[in-house]
Amino acid sequence: MTPNLILYAVPFFLITVILESYVVFKQHRDFVETKDSLTSIGLGLGNLFIGLLTKSLIYVCYFYVYDHWRLFELSISWWWVWVFAFFADDLTYYWFHRISHEVRYFWASHMVHHSSPKYNLAAALRQTWTGNLSGAFLFYVWILLLGVHPFIVFFFQQISLLYQYWIHTELIKKMPNWFEYIFNTPSHHRVHHGTDLDYLDTNYAGILIIWDRMFGSFQPENQRPHYGLTKQIESYNPAKIAFFEWVQIVKDIIHSKSLRTAWNYVIGPPGWSPDGSRLTVEQMRQQHKSKKE
Repeated sequence: MTPNLILYAVPFFLITVILESYVVFKQHRDFVETKDSLTSIGLGLGNLFIGLLTKSLIYVCYFYVYDHWRLFELSISWWWVWVFAFFADDLTYYWFHRISHEVRYFWASHMVHHSSPKYNLAAALRQTWTGNLSGAFLFYVWILLLGVHPFIVFFFQQISLLYQYWIHTELIKKMPNWFEYIFNTPSHHRVHHGTDLDYLDTNYAGILIIWDRMFGSFQPENQRPHYGLTKQIESYNPAKIAFFEWVQIVKDIIHSKSLRTAWNYVIGPPGWSPDGSRLTVEQMRQQHKSKKE
């Protein structure tokens, strides 16, 4: 079984969170708050614990697909298979991440990561408790069908998550231009976490920002973002945050007047409502454009 690199990295995460908090305190900055950071750490530990239970089942699922349905025999010893797997994993992450912002069912898990009004290393630990249970792992099955070994798929999923840890900070302003053009950076990812209208639903990259440039979702950082959700969850309770959007979906379904409306509440974009009482990101932008005209 693939080593759990995230588990081994936990001490590093905690040490760097403390170090960043110390630097922020000494500089009299405003992007670290103790209660908020403890909430993020609680969500991270919950994700780690649930992952220990669910990833074994996912591993079995991946091996079943690989053993019974793979189309090609790709040796784990071929270097180009690892190169292909890296790009395949990162491209898959981009589209899964994008869909997680465009489909409320997947947003219900992902919104946990966006729920902090602060942007710091602790916020990187603010991870979902329901992502694996909601089927996120199925997006990567196509790589297994092509014959890439599950070990490699799991390895690059973890590498992607580890890479994205360091980009959750305001202490690093910009990387060299060539790096900013190719890779995801703190500047790019700050935009992704921004609630400003220009920043919403942009910069979905995992490791390579080239996907956003290719698929029209790239947005440069023009001003310091406001962070969190367009409607904040006023709570430091990790469990409430982890299940908040799922509870809202159930409430919307119960009060739906038709099956179509109930279905749209689940698979429509976040913010969708039949009467326009709530707005999607696209509707917000159209409304803003209309007001300017």
